[in-house]
Amino acid sequence: MNAYLINPATREIRNVELTEGTKQIASLLNAKSVDFDEIDDGGDRLYFDEDCFIKAKPGDARFKVDNLAPVSGSGLICGTESPDGVLQSVSNDLASLTKRVQFL
Repeated sequence: MNAYLINPATREIRNVELTEGTKQIASLLNAKSVDFDEIDDGGDRLYFDEDCFIKAKPGDARFKVDNLAPVSGSGLICGTESPDGVLQSVSNDLASLTKRVQFL
């Protein structure tokens, strides 16, 4: 499955291939527990470290997508077959997604 990894420290968004589902998302984000927010009606979701708001320190690299709360640390955008949450390739293309991400 095609997904996008957002790294606010380097200010880049890159394509990644998901082969292990949610287990791989946690590994890519270096997170014990992962949460998500839906970013549009197409089923794409922003996955992030559930503790990112607790762990955040002043000066940490952050980003936000559209009007969602800023995320500290990396995030991953992947598609789903809502509402059951089965992962699939992201529906947004990289160019349009890049316009929606703001590095803080």
